[in-house]
Amino acid sequence: MRIELEKRPRPSTLLSVLSPFLALALTVVAGGIMFALIGKNPVAALYSFFVEPLTDVWSLHEIAVKAAPLILIGAGLSVCYRSNNWNIGAEGQFIMGAIAGAIVPVVFHDWHSPLVLPLMLVFGMIGGALYAAIPAFLKAHMNTNEILTSLMLVYIAQLFLDWLVRGPWRSPDAYNFPVTRDFTPEAILPEMIASGRTNYGFAFAILAAVGLWFMMRYTLKGFEISVLGQSERAGRFAGFSSRRMIWFSMLLSGALAGLAGISEVSGVIGKLQPIISPGYGFTAIIVAFLGRLNPLGIIAAGLFLALTYVGGEAVQLTLNVSDKVTRVFQGLLLFFVLSCDTLIQYRVRLVLSGLGRSGQGEAH
Repeated sequence: MRIELEKRPRPSTLLSVLSPFLALALTVVAGGIMFALIGKNPVAALYSFFVEPLTDVWSLHEIAVKAAPLILIGAGLSVCYRSNNWNIGAEGQFIMGAIAGAIVPVVFHDWHSPLVLPLMLVFGMIGGALYAAIPAFLKAHMNTNEILTSLMLVYIAQLFLDWLVRGPWRSPDAYNFPVTRDFTPEAILPEMIASGRTNYGFAFAILAAVGLWFMMRYTLKGFEISVLGQSERAGRFAGFSSRRMIWFSMLLSGALAGLAGISEVSGVIGKLQPIISPGYGFTAIIVAFLGRLNPLGIIAAGLFLALTYVGGEAVQLTLNVSDKVTRVFQGLLLFFVLSCDTLIQYRVRLVLSGLGRSGQGEAH
């Protein structure tokens, strides 16, 4: 006996639209069951997780702060995934963008100029793009699996950051703690609103998402991405180059991940330290799929996933649960998103062993 997936001839349009909402509902139900199993009141836990952060101005700012890197990275990844290039290493590109952007305030810390911040942002984008160029080159010219190479490069970036802040970039005024010098005021990304911590990284994220939506919907490049993503052979007949698309999509997603990295370090942390991300690069994969690989949908998905970060912190304080609860919720959400999409596009068929494919041993 074996289980097969058979593509549906006409998937339901209504279910395709409702799929993200169904996945959210299933996630909430599964989360409630999880809280009940660990001895917590499911209603109180879900209220603290999803509702309480929306009732406080400070929490709303925190949601925007955490949504900014998720939207930036997720929007870039959507271009990769729609072109059938699977960049899984945005976390590493995020880190390398932060490192490259921090060269100016760390190495040239005595330089005070209005050009400091713009150069940091540009260097951050270049750093992320160059790091994404490694798996792009390996796939385009050596046919290497970009999933494996981009993922392995994440751990190299993390170790490189750890070495920098414990070695050559460690601040002489940090009492031997593994951090760099505090960024000067010229190197700090300013806040957008005086009532909280929301910085211009959130504006960058919204502008990037809207710009990519316009590109995907109204430009020839967007059409090229869609065609090559659906059929590389059809794209070649149309005169499109899959190799150039590998470079374009990977460099674009790497640049946006790098911009997210330097924006996070400059606008939120104010220095480099061994850990600068709670896993934004990996969570952005969930954001991209929850947003249906549509940059505008990714804005809403990024805000929701940011809510799980802030809500997870609230649950830790009010119910005394592990910080891993946030990761469990995010993992459940990705599982249900992919499961719902799969079952909408395919139907499950049970084939009994020893019987032919004529239909006698098949169950649906």
